[in-house]
Amino acid sequence: PDPVPLPRLGRGSMGGMQSLALPLGKGPHHVGCADVMVGHTRQGLFLRLFYPCLPRAGAERPLWIPRYEYCGGLADFAHCSRRWCAPLLSVAIGSCRVPVSWNGPFKPCSSGYPLIIFSHGLGAFRTLYSSVCSELASWGFAVAALEHRDHSASVTYFCTVGAGREEWIPYRRVPQGQKEFYFRNKQVHQRAEECVQALRLFEDISSGKSVPNVLHQDFDLSMLKDSIDLTKVAVMGHSFGGVTAVLSLVKEPGFRCAVALDAWMFPLENTLYPEVPKPVLFINTEKFQTPESVAKMKRLSSRSSQTKIITVLGSVHQSQTDFTFLTGKLISRIFGARGTLDPYKGLDITSRATLAFLQRHLNLEEEFDQWDKLLEGIGDSVVPEAPFCRSNL
Repeated sequence: PDPVPLPRLGRGSMGGMQSLALPLGKGPHHVGCADVMVGHTRQGLFLRLFYPCLPRAGAERPLWIPRYEYCGGLADFAHCSRRWCAPLLSVAIGSCRVPVSWNGPFKPCSSGYPLIIFSHGLGAFRTLYSSVCSELASWGFAVAALEHRDHSASVTYFCTVGAGREEWIPYRRVPQGQKEFYFRNKQVHQRAEECVQALRLFEDISSGKSVPNVLHQDFDLSMLKDSIDLTKVAVMGHSFGGVTAVLSLVKEPGFRCAVALDAWMFPLENTLYPEVPKPVLFINTEKFQTPESVAKMKRLSSRSSQTKIITVLGSVHQSQTDFTFLTGKLISRIFGARGTLDPYKGLDITSRATLAFLQRHLNLEEEFDQWDKLLEGIGDSVVPEAPFCRSNL
């Protein structure tokens, strides 16, 4: 079964218009974002880049669900009729916007921003982690949120050469008769390769290569040329993206550490655990993990004292996505997106632990070490490792 089964949508459960109460980043920088598509085949790359930007009066805010087709993709993933569910989702969440500056003017940085490559979970896409991506960008990171093309996104697309026709890549379930491990293992390898490819893209930009953005947006990638520090790169992800981040460390020495949000460890083959060369921060929610999955994480933490496992109490798997910030009946009924922990507090814990870990392993000269105790599982609503059944969610 898929690791994040979504209950079927009931006709009466939409609850009208929803509002997306995404918080502004708490760091010192304003945040901009832009979509970047490179290449005209499915072997290319598609990502949303979050970055520190210059303030701009009357800046446009991007849509959270970028296009109507993604409502259809979410409907498919949630096992419900695209015909009636996609329009309802569109009415309910189609007009929600993210509080960042769309194609905002990039803020140059002579010392270079550290870079995070972010990998989404199963059935998600590049915009559904805007809360954590924009929070990290507000503290002075460039964050590239990928949209994977391994059929694990609820839907995605690429633009063919010439006519610029769009070709859509749908979500694909495990084919009948095929073992889930083999299907997912192939996907996780493709996803990790795409993370490596994203790093190569930023290397190309930094070396002065002209990298055309197929989407022809008002965002010139050459602006990044001297403002990304490619000696300080981390890889991060949620669920399927969490295990993708771990595998990316095996494939690419340029990644200095990984942050895995509620990682779904199942797709990774056992022979690769001894090959993980760098530290990982596992930030788990209380409701998703199994003893088997945590045992796999402990295979890594037992080999390196720098690999940490912490659990956020009162949180559920969707607490680490933007769905937790949607108000209204729709999301709580459909996506099981809320635990008992206040979502803003949950984001604080996730981002502060991440920042402390990144300061330590990317050698940043910031003050993120003020949150070092979180890495030991010390603090309100956080515990070390993965104790089961701590609170009554």
